[in-house]
Amino acid sequence: MSGTLSVARAVARRSLIHALTNPALLVPSIIFPLVFLIGFAGGLSAVGNVPGFKFHGNYTAFVFVFVFLQSAAFGGVFTGFGIAADFESGFARRMLLASPHRSGMLLGYAIAGLVRWCLTAALVTVASLVAGMQVHGSGVQLVGLVGVALLVNITATLFGAGVSLRTKTLQAGPLMQIPIFVGLFLAPVYVPLKLLNGWINTVASYNPVTALITAGRGFISGAPEKSLIAFACGTALVALMSVYALRGLRRAERGL
Repeated sequence: MSGTLSVARAVARRSLIHALTNPALLVPSIIFPLVFLIGFAGGLSAVGNVPGFKFHGNYTAFVFVFVFLQSAAFGGVFTGFGIAADFESGFARRMLLASPHRSGMLLGYAIAGLVRWCLTAALVTVASLVAGMQVHGSGVQLVGLVGVALLVNITATLFGAGVSLRTKTLQAGPLMQIPIFVGLFLAPVYVPLKLLNGWINTVASYNPVTALITAGRGFISGAPEKSLIAFACGTALVALMSVYALRGLRRAERGL
């Protein structure tokens, strides 16, 4: 266990230094959520007045939850980019050869992705509060919102790691991004689920991301909804992506 943690610390430290000194990896993960927040909360604020739109809070808070979870997912994706970049530079191969406990590499990348996302999450939260976001949830409920976002971040990081460990190239970037985008935008982004019509309502109803977003909005509005389902879905996604990432690690090891 101590060997795994030492590897994780070394990988996390190196990954954070690389990310924080590389604008190509750092800036997009911060800018994208802020752009979505400005576009949604500002340009679409009138959507909150649509008949049947029921939410205990303003539209900025409604959109914030989506952007908050989106930033968590993007943080994981960009961590995957960093892993792919390490393979292209040859550094990841050297880490695989030098690490006595290679599972610690995944843990280290996950820690680095989490720390990077915390920076983005803080900026998105401050920007939302400046924009007039109303928060009705208690301290415990807001911790629940953060917990949901953590599950999203870990899931996306493990998915990105799994793709990178298999492809070992930044050209696989779309393979990391597209599934995340599809999962997020096939959920009730702009309006509550009940206001969606047609096939999108059916798809969103079975999309596990819907439960995560719904729970997050319930936490910030002070009216928890689908909390247990959200944490169950998030935990299941983390478990599934853990298997995917570990199998990718084993494949990378065989390629040494």
